[in-house]
Amino acid sequence: MSDPAQPLRDFQPRHPFFVGIDSDGCAFDTMELKHKECFAPNTIKHWGLQPVSKYARQAAEFVNLYSKWRGINRWPALMMVLDLLRERDEILQRGTAIPQADSLRAFIAQNAHPHSDAGLRAYMQDRPGDPDLERGLAWTTAINESVADMVRGVSPFPYVRESLQAMFDRADMMVVSATPCAALEQEWNEHDIAQYVRLIAGQEMGSKTVHLQLAAAGKYPPDHILMIGDAPGDMKAAKANNALFYPINPGDEERSWRRFYEEAMERFFAGTYAGEYEASLIAEFERYLPDTPPWKRA
Repeated sequence: MSDPAQPLRDFQPRHPFFVGIDSDGCAFDTMELKHKECFAPNTIKHWGLQPVSKYARQAAEFVNLYSKWRGINRWPALMMVLDLLRERDEILQRGTAIPQADSLRAFIAQNAHPHSDAGLRAYMQDRPGDPDLERGLAWTTAINESVADMVRGVSPFPYVRESLQAMFDRADMMVVSATPCAALEQEWNEHDIAQYVRLIAGQEMGSKTVHLQLAAAGKYPPDHILMIGDAPGDMKAAKANNALFYPINPGDEERSWRRFYEEAMERFFAGTYAGEYEASLIAEFERYLPDTPPWKRA
């Protein structure tokens, strides 16, 4: 079986700099649409959460959009949603049973297969008929179908295209995402910006940390590697590879991209990005994403 991560290993520098760019919620204003119209309804449907749908939506939106876990892989995100529901007083009072999904937790805990649809199918080959895994496959398949049906015509944020064009002859650029590759290919080609990146890496190729490790780490000086993202997971992937991070602040994406285009990009190329300037941007970014749900804060 061919290794889906091989293109990352084969990636070789053509320019002195490397820039990884997240897609959903970072380059494209698709996070709200995908999670509110595709992820949440299918989570409620496939995991039997209809009796507590209001709370299920709140938990799903908090984990995936409005917390420090924004942008994490869909599988651990699902487990977090179920766990938040299981401990919520309103749900305990109703006596609604929330699935534990132990078999999916075991899938998430292992590292032999990537946390992707293909990885789940491969994992299931040795565990035929497992109801949790079957349910998980139906859930993720339904999400992909909903995304394909619903998400179209969503343009990149202002200054994304301009930034890509400005960096094209100066940096090797790559999409670094936890979204399935097919959806990424569709979105980046639909808006004619795939031409600016050398590779589109999705969940099938591993985590974002793996993407940067295989494609960039050791091939460029650390201060010549920049990850642009809208979620703490993007920052974690950058720091795990000793790379720099530029945050796109959730809810303030246009201003973030304009600041990158007008200011931060040239700092990166000039070698003045690291240090106090990057730290100030990260401190601002972290204030946007809490770790406590609003119903617990109240």
